Amino acid sequence: MTTAIGIDLGGTHIKGILLSPAGEVLAHQVQKTEVNKKNDNEDQPWKRIVRQMVSDLKSKSIHPITAIGLAAPGLPNEENSAIRILPERLIGLENFIWSDYLGEENIWVMNDAHAALMAEARFGVGQGVKNIVMLTLGTGVGGGIFINGELHQGNFQMAGHLGHMTLDVDQDDPGITGMPGTLENAIGNASILRRSFGKYTTTKALVEAYKKGDTFATYIWLNSVRKLALGLCSLNNILSPDVIILGGGITKAGRSLYGPLADFISVYEWKSVGKKCPILQANYSDLAGAVGAAGFALTKLKNNVLA
Repeated sequence: MTTAIGIDLGGTHIKGILLSPAGEVLAHQVQKTEVNKKNDNEDQPWKRIVRQMVSDLKSKSIHPITAIGLAAPGLPNEENSAIRILPERLIGLENFIWSDYLGEENIWVMNDAHAALMAEARFGVGQGVKNIVMLTLGTGVGGGIFINGELHQGNFQMAGHLGHMTLDVDQDDPGITGMPGTLENAIGNASILRRSFGKYTTTKALVEAYKKGDTFATYIWLNSVRKLALGLCSLNNILSPDVIILGGGITKAGRSLYGPLADFISVYEWKSVGKKCPILQANYSDLAGAVGAAGFALTKLKNNVLA
């Protein structure tokens, strides 16, 4: 039996799982991400937390661990051995080779949004589907692209940053890539205070006000959902996926999101082709990054064996 460990290294929490080949989570751990605020590149507590978590999960497995996957924000290198670029967050993560640190051979590192996609493609609502687009709606907007049954990472591993598409060229609000009027700025939780002119600090509070019929909240929320619909229709026109999967905390809005989203999509979708792309809710939530990282590692291991 092939068993893998998946680690999701986030800015607030580190999550680890022991995963069976069928996608069953056999054990899991969650710890807060501890950061050395002295900006020390070497002495970062989160590195030691990951190492201890891997050791603990290995001790709980009755089978040998054959692969380890680690998901983190940023762009991985071509070999998927380290995060190559991650500006201003988790100092010490850039170009940190985890296989050397953990003393393990089969370790693969990937972008956290790509990991969420892999969780759905291998074990979730996208299982058996060849072409998938996934967006994660949370603090920002991440994403991933699955083409002909494989994760598309692209040149310099930059593919899938769907939240950085421009929807409004006249906006003076460049995102982290320098693009104005992005989908991320339109619906991501990080921009809610600015979008609501200081009235709401979280998307959850905005949606609660919308449910109560507040006029201003309704305007802000539906405008954001409209822009999401435009982004999804654009992606459908460009990539023509079999399904689009939505995940992340904002999708917990449920009917308040999916109801108006379907209405807006019905206005903007390309009707003459007679094709409708299903919009699906992600199956995995809090453990998606860890599950996807483990699944990615198992895929990499299998490909290496067959090569």
